Amino acid sequence: MHIEQLTLTHYRNYDGLTLKFDNNVNVILGENAQGKTNVMESIYVLAMAKSHRTSNDKDLIQWNEEYAKIEGRVMKQHGALPLELVISKKGKKAKVNHLEQSKLSRYVGHMNVVMFAPEDLHLVKGSPQVRRRFIDMEIGQVSAVYLHDSSLYQKILLQRNHYLKQLQARKQTDQTMLDVLTDQFVEMAAKIVVRRFQYLKLLQEWAEPIHKGISRGLETLEVVYKPSVQVTAEQRQQEVEEVFREKLASVRQREIERGVTLAGPHRDDLQFLVNGHDVQTFGSQGQQRTTALSIKLAEIELIHAEIGEYPILLLDDVLSELDDYRQSHLLNTIQGKVQTFVTTTSVEGIDHQTLNEATTFVVEDGVMKKTEGG
Repeated sequence: MHIEQLTLTHYRNYDGLTLKFDNNVNVILGENAQGKTNVMESIYVLAMAKSHRTSNDKDLIQWNEEYAKIEGRVMKQHGALPLELVISKKGKKAKVNHLEQSKLSRYVGHMNVVMFAPEDLHLVKGSPQVRRRFIDMEIGQVSAVYLHDSSLYQKILLQRNHYLKQLQARKQTDQTMLDVLTDQFVEMAAKIVVRRFQYLKLLQEWAEPIHKGISRGLETLEVVYKPSVQVTAEQRQQEVEEVFREKLASVRQREIERGVTLAGPHRDDLQFLVNGHDVQTFGSQGQQRTTALSIKLAEIELIHAEIGEYPILLLDDVLSELDDYRQSHLLNTIQGKVQTFVTTTSVEGIDHQTLNEATTFVVEDGVMKKTEGG
């Protein structure tokens, strides 16, 4: 798949912008704070209905405007698909093929993207929250059911935490409602854990050979899911529910004392092992970067395997973070098969056929133009 045309209205520093893209590689050049990343972000938001940079949607709306609109014409195997997302202070409205979608979970997944930005290097060395967000966003792209379940889980978690706080403050004494919320919570938690195990097994299968290739056969990468309860990939949903029930029963008094849910997918983590050692703790910076790169390249292949089309790749100021060897490996991998967007302040020092043949745009102070011959 590829995005053929993008139109922005009142988005960040763009009052109005319409661009046509090449279906191979598009390079966006410009100094910092000119609007390169805003274009990249808008493509991500069009796909995911949320930003990778902020959790506050109001940040996406141009100053003094009521709304921001992103429109895209996406070319897929079965033809063109118009997508539209309007972000206002009241919320979001999404359209697929000019038809408004009742839920965002029905919208996400029509256009697939893989984003690789400097902050993605924190996937390995950052907090568990970063890795949980990564899992949820990536599974959500290929599974509308997971997106729905994940959203429902968050709502039940909020309700359960709220009730625990009321019990903690003795505003409530009846624990019957806690039992009801716990039953709902256990069912959704088990569904999410089982799906994460399935997805991460596939990710491991793709990432291991990619990592071996980048490390010239010297390193073996292992992706390990670390749930907050003692469950395994082999257990069925019913068995996982039972483990959750027992765990929550054992910590019930502590949860009431602290006013918070102490076990569940919101406390899970991921571990990356290289040659059996935890990369976060023992890996060199080079190994951490190779791991992050391997995971991103694995995502591309996994999405292709799941939906039958390659996603769109967004490389936001990340080439300068990689050495020549990793740059070349990345560019060789995507060459000719993935529509790619690259933002950078300069392509000097990156001598690769993929970039030499790319369509080039220049951004200056919120104005973006295609270069002659680019």
